[in-house]
Amino acid sequence: MIDFKNTQIAFEAKSNADLHRAKFLFNTISHPWIVKLGKVFVYVTTKIRFPVGWLLKPTIYKQFVGGETLKKCTPLAQQLMKYNICSIFDYSAEGGGSAKDIQQTFDEFICSIGYAKNNKNVAYTVFKPTALVSDELLKKASAKAELNEEEQKQYDEYQQRFEKLCQRAYDNDVRILVDAEDYCFQDAIDEFTEEMMRKFNKKRAIVFTTLQMYRHDRLAYLEKLYNDAVENNYTVGMKFVRGAYMEKERERANQLGYPDPICPTKQATDENYNNGLRYVIEHLDKFEVFSGTHNEESNTVLVELIEKYNLDPNDNRIFFSQLYGMSDNLSYNLAHESYNVAKYIPYAPVKKVLPYLIRRAEENTAIAGQTTRELELIRTEIRRRKAEKKNSKN
Repeated sequence: MIDFKNTQIAFEAKSNADLHRAKFLFNTISHPWIVKLGKVFVYVTTKIRFPVGWLLKPTIYKQFVGGETLKKCTPLAQQLMKYNICSIFDYSAEGGGSAKDIQQTFDEFICSIGYAKNNKNVAYTVFKPTALVSDELLKKASAKAELNEEEQKQYDEYQQRFEKLCQRAYDNDVRILVDAEDYCFQDAIDEFTEEMMRKFNKKRAIVFTTLQMYRHDRLAYLEKLYNDAVENNYTVGMKFVRGAYMEKERERANQLGYPDPICPTKQATDENYNNGLRYVIEHLDKFEVFSGTHNEESNTVLVELIEKYNLDPNDNRIFFSQLYGMSDNLSYNLAHESYNVAKYIPYAPVKKVLPYLIRRAEENTAIAGQTTRELELIRTEIRRRKAEKKNSKN
């Protein structure tokens, strides 16, 4: 089995300075009060348009973001590929909902597909549906509420953009991940993504839907997709994640009086995720799978499934993925053993990626043990290097 605690492999791409910077950063965000204070600081400085790039760029931005543009991310993609790790560049600008913002974001998504074409360093492209339409409109469409003439026009434009992205991906033979969103938006996204998979996934998976496995209904939906793929003769592109909106989902369900869509316990979520992996590998004739998780057990489960069914570690239908700046012990050790690995790498100018950076800090603080694990791995490698250096002198 893979030793995910092998820090020599996990951090072989990191200099001593990189390790000490990461140690300082994770130690800082391990304190919730510092993260809360930082959130207020960012909010205030954004409101008064005070430049904070000089502070963030060499610290949290450098840890979690690939660069301001795709071109500036190229050296990172080349560096990762030296260790058999592909890249997925995610345009993570947030905060704009105007027609101009939507068009600019759509154009960037189109550019990312062109960047990925014939680029061996890039495994997938990705887009967020909520970046292409207003939240309120997507919520109404998911609830099957009647749209007025102007709303219908805007929703038609959203679907046209969505399909253009999938068409461009298909034309360029680039796999495209459709990100999952809030529960109240997801039905409309699922419905249209299914339509795109039926259209573009006849020969292989080009369009990938995303299931947030902290939702207790996702296994049933997974089976529904399989049956639809059999009936309509296509391959399901399946991206698994645990989920990103748990507290908000539970609060909204309580306020609006509908059943909580989230699994009751973390263990139930873990079982849901792992059972999803088992299902797709058992039915791999109709699936390609992208497993996006920092959970060591789930990564181990997928490795064991690959071995159980005598699949090649580098079977192109199966990818492991972690976020850039986190869980290098998983990514680098998997890649070292020839499994397909891709780092999920946000990119955008500093001021536009601030909401993403705040979420990264909050999630690392909130997820039980995540920051502690990162710190312990980093400290272990620093100690190992010191001992190695000392022994080399003796």
